Amino acid sequence: MTATFSTAPRPPAPRQPLSRNAVIALVVVGLHIGFIWALQSGLLMRAAEIVVPAEILTQFISPPAPKVEPVPPTPPTPAVQKKPVAKAPVQPAPQPLAIPDPAPSPNAPTGVVTPPLPPAPVAVAPAAPPGPPVVQLPSSDADYLQNPTPVYPTLSRRMGEQGKVTHKVWIGVDGKAQRAELITSSGYPRLDKAAYDAVMSWRYVPGKRNGVPEAMPFNVPINWTLKD
Repeated sequence: MTATFSTAPRPPAPRQPLSRNAVIALVVVGLHIGFIWALQSGLLMRAAEIVVPAEILTQFISPPAPKVEPVPPTPPTPAVQKKPVAKAPVQPAPQPLAIPDPAPSPNAPTGVVTPPLPPAPVAVAPAAPPGPPVVQLPSSDADYLQNPTPVYPTLSRRMGEQGKVTHKVWIGVDGKAQRAELITSSGYPRLDKAAYDAVMSWRYVPGKRNGVPEAMPFNVPINWTLKD
């Protein structure tokens, strides 16, 4: 027995209808997608402006926060110094007054009371006048000066001329002779000239007044004597 197979196509199976929950989920998803698209494109805001009054929109759209300006610091209030309150002076307690009694005490001393004498004035001695200045004359015989001995003129030695010559020599503060004047002559010009040359070449200790060097004159004698 031969089996016969039919090759005619089968009719499609009928689709099952979507459940109610699936339909609700698809509607919710579609609404969300449409709401997001309308929000991004501005359609929702335009529709809200038409339908909803502006006063209601201001409740949903929060205005920008106002900028708060910094408040400057308040300068410190200077401390008020309290003035010291003067205290009222305390009145001393009243002391009992002594009332003089005209009747003398039997033990009171009698006689005349002599007041004490004032002290005698002290005599102030007048200041002593300054003493005379201390003057120290120049000198030519100090050992450290090393002044040479005057040279006896040869012709005066041969002729036996002798005598004493004195010159007034003005000595400076540096100890040098400034000038000389003949005071006493020996009687021989050669001896006087030799004495003048000697006193002008010597060194001297300057004179002093109260310890201060001062230029002053000084008599320098030279005695010419021939030795045997």
